[in-house]
Amino acid sequence: MITAVGVVGAGQMGSGIAQVAAQAGYSVFVSDVSPDALKKGEATVAGSLTKFVEKGKLSSDDASSIQKRIRWSDSLASLNDAQFVIEAATENEALKKKIFANLDSQLGSHVILASNTSSISITRLAAATKRADRFIGMHFMNPVPLMKLVEIICGLSTSEETLATVRSVAEKMGKITTRSADYPGFIANRILMPMINEAFFALMEGLAKAEDIDITMQLGTNHPMGPLKLADFIGLDTCLAIMEVLHEGMGDDKYRPCPLLRQYVDAGLVGKKVGRGVYTYGI
Repeated sequence: MITAVGVVGAGQMGSGIAQVAAQAGYSVFVSDVSPDALKKGEATVAGSLTKFVEKGKLSSDDASSIQKRIRWSDSLASLNDAQFVIEAATENEALKKKIFANLDSQLGSHVILASNTSSISITRLAAATKRADRFIGMHFMNPVPLMKLVEIICGLSTSEETLATVRSVAEKMGKITTRSADYPGFIANRILMPMINEAFFALMEGLAKAEDIDITMQLGTNHPMGPLKLADFIGLDTCLAIMEVLHEGMGDDKYRPCPLLRQYVDAGLVGKKVGRGVYTYGI
């Protein structure tokens, strides 16, 4: 039975996962090597819960109890009491493999490991451990406290017992789950990222201004947000990394990253998190 959840990474995704796990009643342990990231993550959760209280979705007492269920630490050893650990580090395969190899050597063999990767092979990540049957993909959507979906991805050796446990955990967190095969991009990004990439090609080729591209897709196809603004919110660096995974993994040039997207990333203009991407933001 899962009573305690570990989260590796206190960034936007990790802090969101920690919040929904604590809201579900789990004891939560968050680990990050950066003290600044831990402070920012804790402040992000506090701010999110405050908004829920202001909207009448939580009482002040509930918000306080949720915050108390989350412990923040710069040591992986803080995860030793968790029965289920979710990695939410940067979308970098080498980094994730290193994290999982360390977790595998440190945690009991009964602990389930999950990656929040949005595109990297679960089978390859599982190979960095000796528990491929207890390894799974659990792709949360951003912002985690608001988005209802979790994509679940089984690797080649993921057991049915692990799948059932992870589905149960996700549902306790208030999420609806879908299941994807372990192919590049899974479901969401296999479809979403080529659309974003094509929007960058349209911008690069002078088909239209960014605002016209976004308004056309928003109002003409009933998307809540245009693809270029959505890319800014996701992070252009993340979008590029996923397109590279799709291009390499599928071997098809229809997934070739747009040169303009790469140029933005090379310039450090990676979106809302730094105040500038396709659009400019006040931060």
